[in-house]
Amino acid sequence: MSHPLTRVLALLELLQTHAGLTGAQLADRLGTDVRTVRRYTAHLRELGIPVESDRGRYGGYRLARGYRMPPLVLTNDEALAVVLGLLAGERLGMSGTAPAGAAALAKIERVLPQALREPLAAMRDSLSFTADMSFTTGPVNAQVPETGVLLALAQASRTHRSVTLRYQTWRREHSERDVDPYGVVFHAGRWYVIGHDHLRDSLRTFRIDRIASITPRDAAFTTPAGFDPVIHLMAALAQAPYRWEVEVLIDGPLDEIARQLPGSVATLTARPDGVLMRARAERLDGMARLLASLEWPFTVHTPDELRQALKDLARQLTAAAERQPRVLPR
Repeated sequence: MSHPLTRVLALLELLQTHAGLTGAQLADRLGTDVRTVRRYTAHLRELGIPVESDRGRYGGYRLARGYRMPPLVLTNDEALAVVLGLLAGERLGMSGTAPAGAAALAKIERVLPQALREPLAAMRDSLSFTADMSFTTGPVNAQVPETGVLLALAQASRTHRSVTLRYQTWRREHSERDVDPYGVVFHAGRWYVIGHDHLRDSLRTFRIDRIASITPRDAAFTTPAGFDPVIHLMAALAQAPYRWEVEVLIDGPLDEIARQLPGSVATLTARPDGVLMRARAERLDGMARLLASLEWPFTVHTPDELRQALKDLARQLTAAAERQPRVLPR
């Protein structure tokens, strides 16, 4: 832990759980010196947290007798956002933040109301991330699931209880499905639940933003031994139907293009005249935005409809560039 704010919070945690530690003991646990510990305790006092200190050989620091931290008041959406951010740092190998993130997650869970603590614990136990969280070929904001649905799926997965989903397919067909949710996965800006679909009597992948509602069932299920929801999701996406097959020639270096367009988004092939990008997309407006984010010139091979999507995007950007700020009356 190197950030001062992280250490101040860690000091508060130590004072809550280990009353009477000396300045030297606190400094050793925080990886700093006694003088800095005194400065951190001063910060806590400025925040209204009563830190007491006893001088002498057997002296130490403690919170004032009877003082308790107030409960953390977060909405479901706020709590979910915090927990997901901490889990993402842990699961995606951000090793520098992992110890502090784990400590922060434990603190948050301890002070949350019970009604939120259990669903978020379920999210922690059932959620998986893929390594690719960078790009999608569609608008990410339209794919954010409803918080209650996401938490209910996580809890059903953790407790091994079946659910009934009201679901809309990519063809906009509506249906009700009884599903055994094996796991929840976040991949490239989208949320998925993987489980056994009783209607089709097979393993299926569902986009969570297409779930209109979820109803718990009394039936229990057993997740197959060794089942990995991430592996299944990546295999399912590789075979998923898409409306558009896209080929674009990019005039740039392969290694730098690959850093912006990971393998889950496109296949890149080096050619004498550039790098050929092949991809599949549900929506061409999303593909147009992705191409516009690149810093190299490119030529559209297929489909011709992508050219119109690029022109539409260009008109939107031109209109934004020409729009003048409104002058407010004084």
